[in-house]
Amino acid sequence: MHDLGRMIKQQRIAAPLTLRKLATVSGVSASHLGRIERGERFPSAHILRKIAEPLGFREDRLFTLAGFLSSPLSDDAEEESGHTILRLDPYVAKVLAQEPFARQRTVIGILSILKSLAKNVRKEWR
Repeated sequence: MHDLGRMIKQQRIAAPLTLRKLATVSGVSASHLGRIERGERFPSAHILRKIAEPLGFREDRLFTLAGFLSSPLSDDAEEESGHTILRLDPYVAKVLAQEPFARQRTVIGILSILKSLAKNVRKEWR
């Protein structure tokens, strides 16, 4: 969480944007952005969508950095650094981004469990 905030701050400074300017162009309060940058809050997909363009990110890249989407580097990779990768369909990611953060985390958790179960079932059928 803290690394994402630090990366967002570095990108904002490189843009160059002040916290207030980013707040103005994104529609996210400066105080909330400050908490994200300090690692006190984890941004929801909705917030990431609002700040991506002003920071110069493609939306999918920022979602990947936040852990909402997996890296497109390897289509067949299912684990990376001991973490299960969950590839969300772009439509699902878009719909999910409109939900409250707690619901996003819950749905992603459920999808991860289902993916794990499906992987185990495939192994049993082999």
